[in-house]
Amino acid sequence: MKLSQRLALRYIRTKFKLLSSISKKKAAREAFELFCTPQRRHKKALPRIFDRAEKLQLTVEGIAITGWRWNYPAPRKVLIIHGFESSVTNFDRYVKPLVKKGYEVLAFDAPAHGRSGGKTINAPLYKKTIREINKRFGPIQSFLAHSFGGLAISLALEEISHTADYRLVLIAPATETSTAIDTFFKFLRLDPLLRNEFERIIVQTSGVSSGWYSVKRAMKHIRARVLWIHDEEDDTTPISDVLKAKEENYPNIQFVITKGLGHRRIYRDNQVTKLIIDFL
Repeated sequence: MKLSQRLALRYIRTKFKLLSSISKKKAAREAFELFCTPQRRHKKALPRIFDRAEKLQLTVEGIAITGWRWNYPAPRKVLIIHGFESSVTNFDRYVKPLVKKGYEVLAFDAPAHGRSGGKTINAPLYKKTIREINKRFGPIQSFLAHSFGGLAISLALEEISHTADYRLVLIAPATETSTAIDTFFKFLRLDPLLRNEFERIIVQTSGVSSGWYSVKRAMKHIRARVLWIHDEEDDTTPISDVLKAKEENYPNIQFVITKGLGHRRIYRDNQVTKLIIDFL
């Protein structure tokens, strides 16, 4: 961590410690806002493959969403869905082989990410974005999702009519939102007494608790064939949550556990890439 980042982290921790001593409710509200706000936006130069794409645009809740499309029209479509503080431009290695397989490839930056508008994102908004993409440019039969995108597509597929012929690739999905919140609290050293108020905000905002935002729970309603790839050493979306989902023995899920690839290198690995392309 750079010196500037360490200083910023120290400032945030001090701020919340002071705010928490004054008002637990206000501290929880600001913590929730921070939890939903990406701290960096990936806007590097577009990979060359994007020069061949058709640029797409749609609006979700007043937010301009930017996307790209290759090989239109084709009988089967695949949607690439990125994670938190990422961009679909990080998945350029998948475009050419998917087109070669005959897919129409769709890829969109989420709200508050990449070249899309907005400043904050949460699971309901990302889920709605995916549903709007499917409604406008679908129907989409295959999905490739990483991290937070894996949670969002799992929630979306509960509401999108689909069959066992659909394909879903989950790469290191954010399996349990409650775990992500616990990690957030620990990293910022937030007062544990804020946790109940933080949870109350989630319920007031969406009508359900953080435990509902779970890939493991959503899988009960997903009929698609699923390839779930996760690394033992993932320090962002822990393997312990994945193993609990694996114990459910869902017949439509194939689990692949890697070692040494972590949370982000995993989708750039050549063997993993080939496995995903072959599955789709």
